[in-house]
Amino acid sequence: MIGRSLDIVSKGLLIVASALAFLLCFVVCADVIGRVAFGAPLKGTPEMVSSSIVIICYLQASYAILSGGMMHVDAITVHLPARVQAALVIIGSLLGALLFSIIFWGSIDGFVHAWSSGEYEGEGALHVPMWPVRLAVLVGTGLAVLAYLLLACRQIVAARRSEVLVTGVSH
Repeated sequence: MIGRSLDIVSKGLLIVASALAFLLCFVVCADVIGRVAFGAPLKGTPEMVSSSIVIICYLQASYAILSGGMMHVDAITVHLPARVQAALVIIGSLLGALLFSIIFWGSIDGFVHAWSSGEYEGEGALHVPMWPVRLAVLVGTGLAVLAYLLLACRQIVAARRSEVLVTGVSH
């Protein structure tokens, strides 16, 4: 049930991130056209782009983990026995959960500060609030922790059948 809910939320956030990336294309095009054709770039474009890229990346993290979209190198591990491969997937998943837990923990104060102080980026015509960016980091890392823990649990179940889950794109 948790896995199904996490899948649904991850796909929903993927759609939001994709829509944001699509809209960002129009912002960049408007900035370029304004700069070249009229000598007047769209104000605030660098701030909007930098904030949006962070939001897009973190909102897609859990989907990338759950869908096997993360990159891994299996040149050596593919030659190991299935039990060892399964153990390495479990260890890798737990390390991924630890990494995103550390990022989550380190981002809490930044979000609280951005929310309470009204922190923004940019000067002049456009002030981009930073709390949505910091919230996206918290949500994205929190879901990534859950995704890696779910992946570790799924591998434990699969290891009982001597199976190894595909956890990423091999390179």
